[in-house]
Amino acid sequence: MSDIEIAQRAEIKPIQEIAKKIGIPDDALIPYGRTKAKVDLDYINTLKDKPDGKLILVTAVTPTPAGEGKTTTSVGLNDGLNRIGKKAMVALREPSLGPCFGMKGGAAGGGYAQVIPMEDINLHFTGDFHAIGAANNLLSALLDNHIYWGNEHEIDSRRVSWKRVVDMNDRALRQIACGLGGPGNGFAREDGFDITVASEVMAIFCLAKDMEDLQARLSRIVIGYTRDRKPVRADAILAPGPMAVLLKDAIAPNLVQTLEHNPAFIHGGPFANIAHGCNSVLATTTALKLADYVVTEAGFGADLGAEKFLDIKCRSAGLKPDAVVLVATVRALKMHGGVAKDDLGKENVAAVTEGCSNMARHIDNLQQFGLPVVVAINRFSADSDAEMEAVRAVAASKGVKAIDATHWADGGAGTEELAKEVVAVADSGKANFKPLYPDDMPIWDKIKTVATKLYHADDISADQKTINQINDLQEGGFGNLPVCIAKTQYSFSTNPDLKGAPTGHTLPVREVRLSAGAGFIVVVCGDIMTMPGLPREPAANRIKINDAGQVEGLF
Repeated sequence: MSDIEIAQRAEIKPIQEIAKKIGIPDDALIPYGRTKAKVDLDYINTLKDKPDGKLILVTAVTPTPAGEGKTTTSVGLNDGLNRIGKKAMVALREPSLGPCFGMKGGAAGGGYAQVIPMEDINLHFTGDFHAIGAANNLLSALLDNHIYWGNEHEIDSRRVSWKRVVDMNDRALRQIACGLGGPGNGFAREDGFDITVASEVMAIFCLAKDMEDLQARLSRIVIGYTRDRKPVRADAILAPGPMAVLLKDAIAPNLVQTLEHNPAFIHGGPFANIAHGCNSVLATTTALKLADYVVTEAGFGADLGAEKFLDIKCRSAGLKPDAVVLVATVRALKMHGGVAKDDLGKENVAAVTEGCSNMARHIDNLQQFGLPVVVAINRFSADSDAEMEAVRAVAASKGVKAIDATHWADGGAGTEELAKEVVAVADSGKANFKPLYPDDMPIWDKIKTVATKLYHADDISADQKTINQINDLQEGGFGNLPVCIAKTQYSFSTNPDLKGAPTGHTLPVREVRLSAGAGFIVVVCGDIMTMPGLPREPAANRIKINDAGQVEGLF
């Protein structure tokens, strides 16, 4: 059966029953139908004095077309923890419509390790992304309206930095001209769209600790610059108030369930190749008050998602992970070892061993943060025992255990051994988390630190215009912010074809973008786009309503 068929045949319990497992009373739920609900912020405020559970980060090797299964492993591990008697829950990101209808398809786990209702989660869910997009575009409308009615703050229309967004892959919107058609339509200028998940409002939404923090961050958004290049913020045009009104319901975390009826928060969803790639701080911190073990994930490979989780989210929210699970598949490691996708079904121990250079580097990188690592081998039926043993041997050489996991086929029963090992590591007290760089390190040096220490680049490069941008940010008082590297997810380098663990490359910095409200600086490297396009054959071509009235082809 396909993932969506498994999900559609599953029993879904009333969300109130799921909430009771973690002690949430009925009157603290804001139901969205029978199977999903938001958790009231007033109730969340009553949890502040409760002790925190253990925080477990799930990340992965560098992604390949063969697949790794990070979300699937996160869900399976949560089910496994509950099966061995632990009070656990998982906190995940909401899927973006762009990838759902583009190349990736659904993003709610897979097989028998899924969160449900799968169709709702992958489509409109509780409307959070629509609220984020509306708040973002309200700011755009207020900005253009301010310029139209006299431009009191003397914003230079050539230096408007705020973009509109839409939650869809649409390359035609990357660069547009707006305000055309004469004086009644405003001032003509160049503009563009980003995908909603790449917007600063999404980042703010995910990093805000509460409604007060959300409004403060919205106020700090830099929307453009004057002719003498002084920044103008969102609060100058009275935008944060109405933006917060649009976000007031969305900011409450969403509660759903796994196929095994264990609790899951799914809230917020920035991409890790062009944003910080983590679910909301509010969902994570709330889960830590409700459960003894909280599983969360960071997007793409550990060089992107995990680095940003640790250097941005943990730094901002004061979080300290207790363990990291690094997901790998034999198939992906073969691709990193040079095997073509069509040949992945053939046993090739040498290629697996060669490809394990990628896994080994991710282990080294995670250990730089002072965190203990467990490798989860997401096992496929075609993986041979010799190939699995090769992965275990490389992991062991790094002082790390690699555990077989069969959660796609077996659900939580396939992750019991993994769950026991994760509990042992998380409870060991070995974690001694520290960010990769200090706040007061200059921006250029922060970029170079990530490039050389994590990507194993020899150096970074930028043209004079970009160097001037970095110097302006440094001198403008933003030098204390962490950096958010936007680059391809398919390689440690900016060349997606360089698999394994490349060295000797240079990280080309194309531009930097200030996200003052979110509290980081986006560093755009290589050819990465903040508005993706659809592939030649988008997933949308397979998605439809069948004769039974059910969604078909979503994943």
